[in-house]
Amino acid sequence: MTTPLRLADAHPGPAVPFRFDGRALTALPGQSVAAALWSAGVVSWRRTRGTGAPRGVLCGIGVCFDCLVTVDGRPNRRACLVPVEPGMDVRTQEGTGHDG
Repeated sequence: MTTPLRLADAHPGPAVPFRFDGRALTALPGQSVAAALWSAGVVSWRRTRGTGAPRGVLCGIGVCFDCLVTVDGRPNRRACLVPVEPGMDVRTQEGTGHDG
């Protein structure tokens, strides 16, 4: 099977472990949270405050705010801009990400 890594003859470093909603996942070195989640088949990781509608990546370049997640307890992080770091704890964000 031809994959982008094979086409580019890429040899990334070791996988980077992180957790998403308690689930153990891995990312390629330097991969954004959004890209790592997409690679794992996760396409939605935020719910809007009004209707609870699911959201994921829209623009992919940090202009919109559809891809917000909570990272290591900090809400409102744009998943498309945050690189995965070893041991990072990423959570689905509900509404504004703040309790109350």
